[in-house]
Amino acid sequence: MTSTVEAVYEEHVKLLSVREKLQLVSKITQELSDLNSVDIPEHSLLELEGLGAEIWEKIDIDNYINELRSETSADKRNKSSLIE
Repeated sequence: MTSTVEAVYEEHVKLLSVREKLQLVSKITQELSDLNSVDIPEHSLLELEGLGAEIWEKIDIDNYINELRSETSADKRNKSSLIE
């Protein structure tokens, strides 16, 4: 917490009764929930397009997929043998 927040808490909030603290929390919560959604920028999932592409540059995609498929098949076989 910032020193200002700490100071306000120590000098004012800490001295309040439990009921007053709950009222304060309620008031702050209400104020935060009333914030206009315009203040919060909206993002599109499409903004993520291309991120991480460099990770895949040196990877053979077909080989990678085949490895995943064989791992998945092995996992399924192991699970089915545990059930039997």
